[in-house]
Amino acid sequence: MGRSLNYVLIAGLILGLSGCEFKPVKKHGEDDQATQQADRDSRYGVDEGGPLDIAELNDPNSLVSTRVLYFPLDSVQVSNEDRDVIAAHARLLSSNPEVAVILEGHADERGTREYNLALGERRANAVQQLLVLQGVAQSQIQVISFGEERPVALGHDEEAWRLNRRVEILYSGY
Repeated sequence: MGRSLNYVLIAGLILGLSGCEFKPVKKHGEDDQATQQADRDSRYGVDEGGPLDIAELNDPNSLVSTRVLYFPLDSVQVSNEDRDVIAAHARLLSSNPEVAVILEGHADERGTREYNLALGERRANAVQQLLVLQGVAQSQIQVISFGEERPVALGHDEEAWRLNRRVEILYSGY
C-alpha cells in the first residue's frame, strides 16, 4: 500500500511539473558581467561578441592568438582570463564550422605517468566543455593528453613546471 502511494505521488508530481514553464533566473550582477565582457571584447578587437574571421588567429591583438592555457598545480580550474580566451575561440569556431581544433592536455613531471595522462585529459576536457557550452560542435574538437611526455620547459623547478601545466589549442591547417 505504501509503495503504491509513493508511485501515485511521484506520478502526480511529474504531471504537475510537466505543465510548468521554467525560465533561467537572472543572477545579481549579470548586467555588469555583460558590460565587462563588452569592454574586454572592444579592448581586444572583438566586434561585440560577433563572429570572428579565421585570420584573427595570426593577429597578436586578438584573443584567439592566445592558444596556450596554463593551470595551477594539480588543477583543472580554468582562470577567468582564460575563459575570455576560450569564449573568443568559441566564437571563431562556431562561425567557421569547417574548422577543427585539437586540445592537447599536458602536465608537469610530478606525479605518476598514469596520473599525469589523466590530469592532462581532464584539463583538455575542461576546455572542451567550455567550448561546447558556448556553441562549438563536438565534432570540431578532438581531445588528446600527453601528460608529462611533451614538456616545453626541461627544468626541474617551479617555473618549468608552471609552463608544462597547460592545454594547447591547435587549429588544423593553421
